[in-house]
Amino acid sequence: MTIPETSRSTPLTRTAKAEQTSPWQRYGWLMSVVWLGFLYYPAVGLLESNAEGWAVTLGWSALVAFALCYLGGFILGMRDGWHAPSRPVIALFLADALFAALTIPALGWGATSFLPFLMAYASYVLGVVWHWVTATLSVLLTLAAVVATYLLGQRPAVMLLAVVVVMFVVNSINVWLITRSITADILRVDLATSEERESVARDVHDLIGHSLTVVKLKAELAMRLVENNPEAAKAEMSEIIRLTGEAISGVRSTVTGLRADGLAEQVSASTSALESAGITVTVVGEVTALSPAQAITTAWILREATTNVLRHARASKVEIAFAPGTARIHDNGIGEIAKPGNGLRGMAERAAAAGAVLHLESSAERGTEVSLTW
Repeated sequence: MTIPETSRSTPLTRTAKAEQTSPWQRYGWLMSVVWLGFLYYPAVGLLESNAEGWAVTLGWSALVAFALCYLGGFILGMRDGWHAPSRPVIALFLADALFAALTIPALGWGATSFLPFLMAYASYVLGVVWHWVTATLSVLLTLAAVVATYLLGQRPAVMLLAVVVVMFVVNSINVWLITRSITADILRVDLATSEERESVARDVHDLIGHSLTVVKLKAELAMRLVENNPEAAKAEMSEIIRLTGEAISGVRSTVTGLRADGLAEQVSASTSALESAGITVTVVGEVTALSPAQAITTAWILREATTNVLRHARASKVEIAFAPGTARIHDNGIGEIAKPGNGLRGMAERAAAAGAVLHLESSAERGTEVSLTW
């Protein structure tokens, strides 16, 4: 897979900010631009309307205001997130409903042609409750329009009713799928976080258990030597100080890994560590290409891969790349994959637990590449 490359000169603050905003949140509003093309039908209705001048003028004004509020609502709504609409987004929806109603003097029952727009707004911007209320009312209003136009001897809006019913079904399915996707992603994040904490607790337990055992033995030996051989006792005490210092450092390192706020922060930390060692780092793609659950595992793998590069690779360049469902760390080092025990086994186990495949390639010509694929 070829991933478009971006220069490492891109500020990391931009990456950190991008992690909080998905492509859907940034560009999903473009869907509303496509939808606005269907305002052709109420526009034709206004052109063909036999209503008085003031009613037609009001209709055209309401149509333009409807389009602006609809577009603005989608832009703001995408930024807020599907399940958390803000008051301005809700206000713009209610304003759109009002503007649609203001076209009634000119369009009559033809004003129901705005209902599909309101259904889409509610379903893809406001969330579950708004979807069901708006979709149900839209079906009932369109059905009433069909009956009324039939009783008045006019051409019934059967085609509009079909469109509204189809949208009701399609939007309901999409809302259900979106809800399930969000719930599943939350569960995956919770599970990955729980596994991360268990792993950290196990690492801390092993580290402290080993260190305290050695410290206890050293302390007992120093106690026996303190009277007969003070110099030897002093040496043992110095060793105890060194061992406790290493243990404290190890615990801090492990807990810092647990406190990492996200993949963007880990990219920043790895970049800083590698560049401090004189290694040039290139970041390709954005961390938002991965889901939150995938990002947790990737952050841990990136941290371990960075450690291996610093310890073993003797590299001068490292590339960190992200694409949908894929993460890759490549260095141009000596190409010797470290033996199990240097984190590679743990990386493979963690990847498998997250439902990913960890792939390692190493050669003297190309260096080492660690990739994660979901």
